Amino acid sequence: LALPEDMLTEMAEVADARPYRRIEVEPGANALAELAEALQRAERPLVLLGGGGWDSQAVADIELFAERNQLPVAAAFRRQDRFDNQHACYIGDVGIGISPKLAARVKASDFLLVIGARLGEMTTSGYTLIDIPVPQQFLVHVHPDPEELGRVYQPSLAITAGARSMTAALAALAPVPDPCWENWTREARSDYLAARSLPRSPGQLQMGEIMQWLNENLPKDAIITNGAGNFSTWVHRFYQYKGFGTQLAPTSGSMGYGVPAAVAAKIIDPSKTVVCVAGDGDFMMTGQELATAAQYRAAIIVLIVNNGMYGTIRMHQERHYPERVVATDLHNPDFVALARAYGAHAEAIETTDQFAPAFERARASNGLAVLELKIDPEALTIRQSLSEIRAAALSALSPMP
Repeated sequence: LALPEDMLTEMAEVADARPYRRIEVEPGANALAELAEALQRAERPLVLLGGGGWDSQAVADIELFAERNQLPVAAAFRRQDRFDNQHACYIGDVGIGISPKLAARVKASDFLLVIGARLGEMTTSGYTLIDIPVPQQFLVHVHPDPEELGRVYQPSLAITAGARSMTAALAALAPVPDPCWENWTREARSDYLAARSLPRSPGQLQMGEIMQWLNENLPKDAIITNGAGNFSTWVHRFYQYKGFGTQLAPTSGSMGYGVPAAVAAKIIDPSKTVVCVAGDGDFMMTGQELATAAQYRAAIIVLIVNNGMYGTIRMHQERHYPERVVATDLHNPDFVALARAYGAHAEAIETTDQFAPAFERARASNGLAVLELKIDPEALTIRQSLSEIRAAALSALSPMP
C-alpha cells in the first residue's frame, strides 16, 4: 500500500466513521431441529470445541447444554479454556500428544458435534481420527466461515454460525430425556483423570508436580501463556483451565509467543495473575520483551523451563536420525542474571521442593519475576526420556537376525 507523503502530515476534514459491529451468523431453526433429532438417536456422542469468536457467555452456554444432556466435551489444540476442565463433562484435549483412549473414543463416537474448530491436522491427529471424505460419525460441523464447511470432511449437517450464537441456541434446546450415554461420558471423564496421573521423569525437578501445584494454588481466573515446544505438553496435560480467556497459546506452533502474550494480558487486566511458561529456546525468541514488561510495570511471572536444547527438534532427531544430533544444543545466558538486569525478581530452581516457596516469593514481589527451572535433559517428553527415544530408534534401525 503506497500513500502520498502529504497524507502523513496534512490535516483533513472527514466525517466520523461508524464503530465496527461484529456480524454474528446464527443457526437456522431447521438445522437445530435436525441436530436435536440426530442427538436423540446417538449412543456415543462427543462434542469438540475450538476456534475463535468465543466469550464467557458462550462457555457458560455450552457448559449448560453439555450438563443438561450429560455430553462428553473435548477441546481442540490449545483451546482448552472453551470449557471448565474441572467440569464432570470435560474429557481432555484433542491435539498434539492426545491421550490414546481419547483418540479411540473420538473414532468410536457415532455423533460428533464440532463447534468452531477447523478440523485441521492438529485436531484430527494428522487426519487419522475421522474418515475422509465421509466420516463414519454423524458429523455436525459448525463454523462461521462457509468456505471451511465440507472443505476436507463432508459433514452430515453443516451449520454456518458463530460460537456465541450457536452455543446460545444449544442452551435453549430441550434436553434429551434419559440419555443412554451416561456411562460413556462417565468413563471418558475417568480416562481423562487417569491420564493426568503424574509420571516420574528423570532428574530432581518434576514438571508434573510443579504443574499440579500451580493448578491447586493459582486463582481460577489466572492466565497461563506459552509458546511452542515439548515443554508446553506439561502445561496442557497437567494444568486445568477453569474459565474462558485463561489460556493464551499459539495454534500455529509459534515459538516465542508466551512472553509478549503475558505482557499484553497483564497490561489489559493488571488484576489477573499471569504466568508465562517458556522453554529456554522458546524464551530466547522474545525474551527481550521483559524490557516492555518492566517499562509498563506488567508484573508477570515467567517460568523458563531450561533443558539446554531445542527439545522438540532434538526429539525428532533422536527418533528419525538417532545419534546424529545437529544444532539443537543451546549455549544459554545466565537467565537469573539476565532477568535481574531488567529489574526483575529472579531465582534458579533445581529441585521440585524449591519451587513453591520460590513462586510465593515471586508473587509477593508484586513485580516482574522470572524463575529458571533447571530440568534434566533426559526429561525430553512426558512419556519417554531422551535415552529411551534414542534406544527405540536404534533398535528399529538394527537389521533383523
